Amino acid sequence: MKNGMAWVGDEVRDEDTYRTGIVTDVCGGTYLLRPPTGGGAEWIQVDPDRLTVTLPLDDDRLTEH
Repeated sequence: MKNGMAWVGDEVRDEDTYRTGIVTDVCGGTYLLRPPTGGGAEWIQVDPDRLTVTLPLDDDRLTEH
């Protein structure tokens, strides 16, 4: 999370699509999301207030082996 909002690497619930996803990019207020597992099509969300962080990316997850 960044400043209390979803950010790259966070797992989120998209309240508009009723899907869980991982934020892969944020550009100009547009959030690019992908499914958390199994592949599938990416989608965008333009309203960050419609994203609920379910699992924030933290530095510990980056270093786990």
